[in-house]
Amino acid sequence: MYYIGAHVSAAGGVFNAPVNAAQIGASAFALFTKNQRRWQSPPLTADTIARFKDHCQHYQFSAAQILPHDSYLINLGHPEQGALEKSRHAFIDEMQRCHQLGLKLLNFHPGSHLRKQSEEETLTKISESINLAHQHVPEVIAVIENTAGQGSNLGWNFNQLATIIDQVNDKQRVGVCLDTCHAFAAGYPLQTPQGWLETFHEFEQIVGFDYLKAMHLNDSKGDLGSRLDRHHSLGLGHIGRECFRLIMQDVRFTGIPLILETIDDTLWAEEISWLKAQSSA
Repeated sequence: MYYIGAHVSAAGGVFNAPVNAAQIGASAFALFTKNQRRWQSPPLTADTIARFKDHCQHYQFSAAQILPHDSYLINLGHPEQGALEKSRHAFIDEMQRCHQLGLKLLNFHPGSHLRKQSEEETLTKISESINLAHQHVPEVIAVIENTAGQGSNLGWNFNQLATIIDQVNDKQRVGVCLDTCHAFAAGYPLQTPQGWLETFHEFEQIVGFDYLKAMHLNDSKGDLGSRLDRHHSLGLGHIGRECFRLIMQDVRFTGIPLILETIDDTLWAEEISWLKAQSSA
């Protein structure tokens, strides 16, 4: 089954996210479990946790259909030790929040070397950060999001993702969230059927579909290889709709959250409906 949704607002409390998802006809959703632009946030209360779980049950969202995203401030490969420790502490807190809410995934951007250390050292630090989080929090899977390769951000090609995974001790608790806009901006030619086939063949060979835990379905304002992280609504960017139709016709993408982060949230219900209409399952 295809789980299709969007990154919805959790304003007023995380328990509002499943309600907001249901209102747009979603069968999946993403959310922030805390303010994504602050290091510190109040802990989740027992009432908040209970209301979130109740709403998920009421609207029939299982943990397999929900993709929490961590704070944008976190850099698990930071070259400076103090900042790295701060990021690791925040990441562990994010994982703990997911565990409290009964969620199994945590989507995150891998990290940046800030032009102060090598790519290899940064990738190793990211893996070490995941291993450390696993030691502190049970069950939750660290889901690495591919980047567009802007600036000094790593994780923009499949080899970098595989290198991170290779150094994670518990392979059952690490995975990948593929963002179509980011992949396209990084140089993967998703705009043509042939390029689409080549891209996912390469992903299978280098990373493996066993590690695909989620996707972000976004068109791209930037052109192929632009390294621009600028999302667009489906069919209005340089990728076009064929990429997304192909995803909805391929059973390898069933059973995971397929999340819209497209720029016009007033179109989300329409985009979800269109994606469902393309579905083969």
